[in-house]
Amino acid sequence: MKQLVVYSSKGGNTRKLAEAAFSRLSGEKEISPVAGAPDPGDYDVVVVAFWYQGGQPDSDSQQYLKKCKGVRKLFLLATHGAAKDSDISRLGMNKARELASGANIVGTFSCQGEVPQNVLDAAANKDPQPPWLKDAATATGHPDREDFYELSLALEKAGVVEVPKPGEKRMFS
Repeated sequence: MKQLVVYSSKGGNTRKLAEAAFSRLSGEKEISPVAGAPDPGDYDVVVVAFWYQGGQPDSDSQQYLKKCKGVRKLFLLATHGAAKDSDISRLGMNKARELASGANIVGTFSCQGEVPQNVLDAAANKDPQPPWLKDAATATGHPDREDFYELSLALEKAGVVEVPKPGEKRMFS
């Protein structure tokens, strides 16, 4: 089974989660930044990890998600400054689903990622301020150990990775 993890990361948060997802895969696997990523149609499992820009997947990831229409097992992974269960996080993931329509989306995971100070400063000077800005302070330190653990569980639930056998240690626990 051929597996691929593709990621776009501006501040490093999404890359860390993509690498964690990659580490959980077994067998034939590759990881690639979205720029120059291989054709997703050549893989049995594809994990696409992206960050939100303007409340939706970043533009490079949007282009790649459009190529995922026939993927047999697609897992979507997002980081953002908004609160985890906010409307912004749900709408962004819905946009990703829409872009990859036609793919078999087996699971999703979304979590906060610490927003770089220069991005926070620029957002604070906008009028109106972006709605995620009010949640950005709670993103400090994310992704954290709990986020990695929850990602691991989401990958297991989606059938992308194997569930540990009784007595085996779960990665990131």
